[in-house]
Amino acid sequence: MNRIFGFAILATVLIAIDAYVWQAIKVVMRSSNTNTLKTVGWIFWAFTAFSIALIIYAFLNRANARPNSFMYFVTIGVVIIYLSKIFTVLFMFLDDVIRFFRWIISLFQNPETNQTLTQSDLPSETLSTEASVAQHSAFRTPISRSEFLAKTALVAGGTHAVAMSWGIISGAHDYRVRHVELKLKNLPKKFDGMKIAQLSDIHSGSFFNKTAVKGGVEMLMKEKPDAVFFTGDLVNNVATEVKDYINIFDKVKAPLGVYSTLGNHDYADYMQWNSKEEKAQNLQDLMKAHQLMGWNLLMDESKALKIDGESIGIIGIQNWGAGNFAKYGDLKKAIQNTEDYPVKLLLSHDPSHWREQVVGKTNIDAAFAGHTHGMQYGVEIGNFRWSPVSFRYKEWAGLYQEADQQLYVNRGFGYIGYPGRLGILPEITIFELKQG
Repeated sequence: MNRIFGFAILATVLIAIDAYVWQAIKVVMRSSNTNTLKTVGWIFWAFTAFSIALIIYAFLNRANARPNSFMYFVTIGVVIIYLSKIFTVLFMFLDDVIRFFRWIISLFQNPETNQTLTQSDLPSETLSTEASVAQHSAFRTPISRSEFLAKTALVAGGTHAVAMSWGIISGAHDYRVRHVELKLKNLPKKFDGMKIAQLSDIHSGSFFNKTAVKGGVEMLMKEKPDAVFFTGDLVNNVATEVKDYINIFDKVKAPLGVYSTLGNHDYADYMQWNSKEEKAQNLQDLMKAHQLMGWNLLMDESKALKIDGESIGIIGIQNWGAGNFAKYGDLKKAIQNTEDYPVKLLLSHDPSHWREQVVGKTNIDAAFAGHTHGMQYGVEIGNFRWSPVSFRYKEWAGLYQEADQQLYVNRGFGYIGYPGRLGILPEITIFELKQG
C-alpha cells in the first residue's frame, strides 16, 4: 500500500511539472493551427505517460546490481529532462506571480481608463490599406510578458538538459588533479614534503569508458606519490563490478603503500540478497579485491608509516555516517595503540563522521573523506563553490579546519546515478605534507 501511495505521489508530481511546461508550450505556439497544437499535445502527454511508467519500472528494479545499460541510460535521460523542466516551471511560476499581482492591481483601477482598444476605435482610413495599418503599429499588441517568460522558460529548461548531457559526454571522466598543502603541527622532519595521493568513490559498477579510467590512473601515477589513500566506495553494490578494473587499479602503487577503507556502497546494503551468508560472502570478495590490487584495507585499525626511524599513524575505519547511513566503523577500536604517533591521519569515508566523532573529541590531526561526490552537480569558480549537497553536508568538498584539526573531502573519482559530472569534476588529490 505504501508503495502504491508513493507511486501515486510521484505520478502527481510529474503531471504537475508537465502541466506547467505545457502552458509554456501553448503560449509559444498560440499562433499555430489547432491540428498542430493537438499533435504536439498528444506527443507531449504520451511522453509523460511513458516517463511515469519508466521511472516506476526503474524503481521496481533498483536492486539489480547491474541494470540493463540501454534502459539505464533511457531512464537517466528521462530524469535529466524532468530536472530541466523544473527550470521551466520556475519561470512559469514567476509569470503566474506577476499575473496575480497585475490582477490585484486591476481591481483598483478605473474601468473607464482600462478599456481595451479594438479595431473599431481606429480611424476609418486606417482600415483601407496595408500601408496605413502599418502607420498605426503602436496599436498592435506587443509581445506580452507572458510570452517572453514562456520562451525564456523553455530556453532555460533546454539549456539545462543540454548541459547535463554534456556532463555525461565530457564531465564524467574529466579528471582534475588538485594540489593541496597540508600543514601539520607535529609532523616529523622526515615527512616534511611527503606527497600523499587520495582517491575516493571509484564506483566501478558505473563506468562505461575503460580507456578513460585507465587515463585517470595514469594521471595519478605521474604525480609520483609516496603513499596513496583510497577512502571507500569501490563498487556500487556487488564485488563483481570491480572485476574488469582490477588490472587497472592495481597499477596504483606507492613506495610507502596504498591504504584503503570501505564506503557505504561497499557493504551492498542497497540491494536484495537471498541470504545473509550470500551478502557476507560478497563483502569478503570485495575485501579480496583490495588485496588483489595490493591495497592495505584498514578495518578499524591503524598502521605506521615509517621513514628513517620516524613514523606517523594511518588510521582507517569502516563506514560511519551520521543520519540514516550505516555505522559499521569503530573509531575507539581503530585508535587503540596510536598514542605514540606524533601525527595521526584518519581514513573515513563519510565526512559527517569527522564532526560527530573526531573534531574536538580526539587528537587526530587530519581526516580524509569522500562520499558526497559534490553531488556531481554544482558550480566552482575560483574560491566560490556551491552544490545542492551543501544543504545536507556542512563539509562536502575541499579542505576544512577547526583549531588544529583538519578534514579534506575528495569530490570522487567516479559517479553513481547520474553518469556524468556538471560543474563538480572528478578529482585526484595530491597532498604535500608540511610542518606548520
